[in-house]
Amino acid sequence: MDNITNGIVTQIALIVRDINVTAKKFAEFLGVPVPPIISAGDYKTTQTTYKGNPAPNAACKMAFFSVGANVQLELIEPNEEKSVWRDHLEEKGEGLHHIAFHVKGMDAKAKACEDFGAPCVQRGKYGNGNGEYAYFDATGDLKCFIELLENY
Repeated sequence: MDNITNGIVTQIALIVRDINVTAKKFAEFLGVPVPPIISAGDYKTTQTTYKGNPAPNAACKMAFFSVGANVQLELIEPNEEKSVWRDHLEEKGEGLHHIAFHVKGMDAKAKACEDFGAPCVQRGKYGNGNGEYAYFDATGDLKCFIELLENY
């Protein structure tokens, strides 16, 4: 089987109920300042889809800690709208959500993930539209979601 990713983890993400509290605790634990809490962005840019349908109100707050040369610890506090983040919080509570990898050629890599047996459950753009993310449900085989990230 061809390698779907480059094998280099770029992000480990946790779903949290209160990002301010958790970010403060991680900052204390890591001995670093509390990072900025940012929004997932406006739907005009993100074009978020959830289970294949437009999800204009799905959003979250995020905080990112650098925990290695090229690895981030991401904290995600979902809003109340249906999303892969909200589902996780409601069904499993706080904790590990996904492991992310940077890729080139998102569409081909997304197909490879689905062929592997991990369906895409949410997809959209990030930043100012200069990149794309996709979450794949690998919770059965890999015990977490896999996120692919592509910078344009």
